[in-house]
Amino acid sequence: MSKAFIASVLQDSAELTGVAANRAAGDLIDAIVKELKTSGGFTLPSFGTFRVAKTKARKALNPRTGEPVKVKAGKTVRFKVSPALKKLV
Repeated sequence: MSKAFIASVLQDSAELTGVAANRAAGDLIDAIVKELKTSGGFTLPSFGTFRVAKTKARKALNPRTGEPVKVKAGKTVRFKVSPALKKLV
């Protein structure tokens, strides 16, 4: 799914212009990112839950050379699908 796809769905369902739908899609994505930053996660009912998870520092292998590489600790976004969506898919 892309921002263009979200904009086209908004344009069709809400009868918006292309510019307004693109702005609304951008605002939606910005709101999701802001919520992840401030609260560490959010839930879309009957879709799933997004949450920020910390990753530990680890050793990995460079796939090109096979040499060991240190990977720093960081953050990633995890998604857990809701039971309702799981039944539909």
